Amino acid sequence: MTSRCSAGSHILLPFLYPSFALRSSRIAAPYLPTVSRIRCSSTHVTQESAATRLNPAPEDYAAPNFADKAQLTLHGGSGGNGCISFLRDLFLPEGPPNGGDGAIGGNIYIQAVHGETSLHKLARKRFIRAGKGKNGQGSAKAGQRGEDVIITVPVGTVLREISRIDPVADEKLLQKEAHLERKMWKARQRAKAAEEAQKALEKAEKEEDEEDVEEYSSTPRSKKKAPPPPEEEEDDDPEPDDINRGKWLVYPGASRSEIKSINFPKLPRRQRFFHQPEGPLHLDLSRPTEQPILLATGGIGGLGNPHFVCRETPRPIFATKGERAVTMEIELELKLLADVGLVGLPNAGKSTLLRALSNSRTRVGNWAFTTLQPNIGTVVLDNYKGRPMMKSYKRGEAELGEMPKLEARTRFTVADIPGLIEGAHLDRGLGIAFLRHVERAGVLAFVVDLSAGDAVDALKALWNEVGLYAQMREDEERSREAEANIDWAIDSEESWLLKAKSAADSNGSVMMRLHDPTAPERVSGLTIAGKPWFVVATKGDLPNTQENFKKLKAYLDEVTSGAQPHPSGVKSAWTKRCHAVPISAINGHGVDKILQTIIGLLDE
Repeated sequence: MTSRCSAGSHILLPFLYPSFALRSSRIAAPYLPTVSRIRCSSTHVTQESAATRLNPAPEDYAAPNFADKAQLTLHGGSGGNGCISFLRDLFLPEGPPNGGDGAIGGNIYIQAVHGETSLHKLARKRFIRAGKGKNGQGSAKAGQRGEDVIITVPVGTVLREISRIDPVADEKLLQKEAHLERKMWKARQRAKAAEEAQKALEKAEKEEDEEDVEEYSSTPRSKKKAPPPPEEEEDDDPEPDDINRGKWLVYPGASRSEIKSINFPKLPRRQRFFHQPEGPLHLDLSRPTEQPILLATGGIGGLGNPHFVCRETPRPIFATKGERAVTMEIELELKLLADVGLVGLPNAGKSTLLRALSNSRTRVGNWAFTTLQPNIGTVVLDNYKGRPMMKSYKRGEAELGEMPKLEARTRFTVADIPGLIEGAHLDRGLGIAFLRHVERAGVLAFVVDLSAGDAVDALKALWNEVGLYAQMREDEERSREAEANIDWAIDSEESWLLKAKSAADSNGSVMMRLHDPTAPERVSGLTIAGKPWFVVATKGDLPNTQENFKKLKAYLDEVTSGAQPHPSGVKSAWTKRCHAVPISAINGHGVDKILQTIIGLLDE
């Protein structure tokens, strides 16, 4: 009779008896074929050919999530309320107050870090809230502090404040208005009391005169009618309400009569651990920030009832509420910090050039507007596996009081933006949404298609759009600076009248006052026109493109010599070594010459 376990013994044996399986494998090891050894120790790596990478299939591309704009609403954490509590102990039914203080709310910070390349995560959130401070507890236990929030953004992000609701600032204005209103009410009450005293004095004098007349009259005093009692007049000018009454918390077990009879003391002056930055905020995070930057502070916590113990109220049944925090609406705008920016018309070959220069897998196609969002490629000069491809140096960060040191450049980045069309600076096409990414580029590379008409006209059209966009952005910055310098502060009626009078004497206007410091006049459009640039003439392998390149080269030589003005028309623009590099990006021809040109311009 066969065993029931015989069929599965070979399967279960290694698991039940591993030592036996190990011993059997040692015995069978010399009889294994050598082919299996080779198969286990070898690795087969497939490399993509250059032709396939530069001319890929339409579906062969990588499309990472990207967003260069985000609008956020920030809510700082509100402070916790103070606690109303009393000590309860054996033989001590009514002990002293022991309520804890409320905690402060969380703050919101921003920090620019390396590694972040997009704002798409923040654009999805839209609302960012810091943690609220916990309320105080009995036994003098303070609340737990609200959790802070740090917003991490890519380097090159610009922050602009749109609007703000600051309860602390609004409360200060209300306090000033209430103080002025109470002073005016007291002045009216003093005037009213003086008027009543004057009337009472006149009435007393009149009664004395009447008594003197009665002494000589024949009418007996008993028959004279008594004057009617004075009627109680309604107070048409009541005392202004206390605006601080809403800041108090009352013991829930107190009766209505006790609540009405409470005489709340004066609120103590609180110390703030964090100072709210004055608005409107405008931050240009062009470098990594070592410490987070404060944007919105949390509200301070309320005070427990032990803070209000005095001789009149030894057991206060009230505490203060926590403050509300700042609410702020901001706009984030990302300007890519690329070393080289590719600018060109649609379907000029920018994406193919980016693939040829780097390992980027951007989308490539023979139609216009293939690129719908900026792409960044990294060109590696030294991979630390041998001699570097090319030697290049850059200036490192300088310490205080020292000259910057030269560091070896091991890589640089190239940004490819969507193609520009005529009128791109007027929000036509996709240009104005992404033209800001070339503002921070160290070198501009204008990509011109030699097979698509006159290359000189194409270059002038590109420079015209870039120059007009730069001028438009500079005008926006100037208007923003002018708005920031407007003095909207109205301290009092007298100071406002003095400011208005001085402003009217100076320029005939009483609406606003501008601080206009003397500054050198800036040349419009020079921020971009002053950058080093060169031309990449693509599709040079196609027929009938040599004459077009000769015209382009002759034009650039004239610009360098000064015979022709700069294509943007801006004076004092960069015209040191304007030249063009003919390439065939789809075949990888001439790419090395582009690398040499870029490194030479970056080293300058």
